[in-house]
Amino acid sequence: MIARRLGHVRMSLIISGATRKRALPMLLAVAWVLAACAKVELVGPHLVPLSQETLMLLGKKGMDPQAPIFIRIFKEESELEVWKLKSDGRFYHFKTYPICNWSGELGPKLQQGDRQAPEGFYSVNREQMNPDSKYHLAMNLGFPNAFDRAHGRTGEFLMIHGRCKSAGCYAMTDALMEEIYGIARDSFLGGNDTFAVHAFPFRMTDANMARQAKHPAYAFWKTLKEGYDYFELTRQLPAVAVCNRHYVVNVALRSGDLKQLDPVAACPLFRRPKPVPFKPGGEQAALSPPAATPGRSGLSGSAISTPPGPNLAR
Repeated sequence: MIARRLGHVRMSLIISGATRKRALPMLLAVAWVLAACAKVELVGPHLVPLSQETLMLLGKKGMDPQAPIFIRIFKEESELEVWKLKSDGRFYHFKTYPICNWSGELGPKLQQGDRQAPEGFYSVNREQMNPDSKYHLAMNLGFPNAFDRAHGRTGEFLMIHGRCKSAGCYAMTDALMEEIYGIARDSFLGGNDTFAVHAFPFRMTDANMARQAKHPAYAFWKTLKEGYDYFELTRQLPAVAVCNRHYVVNVALRSGDLKQLDPVAACPLFRRPKPVPFKPGGEQAALSPPAATPGRSGLSGSAISTPPGPNLAR
């Protein structure tokens, strides 16, 4: 671009009759100005606007770019889903992205250095967004959360990030990470302070749970499945609390804040609001296919079946 502009300037000087002696200093001055302008025009990847294609898809699905988002992660399928909240108070599927790489095996992260990618209910706020990550762009999942700390789990800087390299994180390609980061950034610009990330070992259907019934993490996964089932039924986020060193899902206090509960103390008396099932329209008849980039475990179908309903009994 700079070379082309200099060519135009040189041609103009020749046409105007400038001598070689006069033209050279002028060309050098113009080159310096153009280079300075080029640097000003460059923006970091965290500021790259959403592509026209992405904005058109948001518009086609009737989604506000600045509306709240929700992210679900599925290890075994190597997929990351982005959902957007609409005016009816329900989340609608926007896009499924292939996870380029994740480390460890199925099961939660237990300690620093085990190279396990975390599983559980997490949230990301503005301060957890890292535009200067050595992995291109990153979102800190907030591990360890209250549940992890109650179990003495250790580790730090567990992320969703770019560069397709993982040591306990969920790694995306740089291009896909820029889009996911941009979607989250625009949601924050809309005045939203945080968004939820639910990280699952796999799509928590009854069949998949039966297949993993002998896994050491099965009891832990049964609680994660309550959150999965609630969202599948309602397309709303369940209220999640931590007490007695357990997650409790879809609960409310008669007074007080669930976040203020002591994670290791006995659970108080909760009430369980009755879930209101989601009734899908045509736009939710089928989910968008995953982006065409291979993930660690290949791509599976992205359609999400709706289970009969969550098992809310404890």
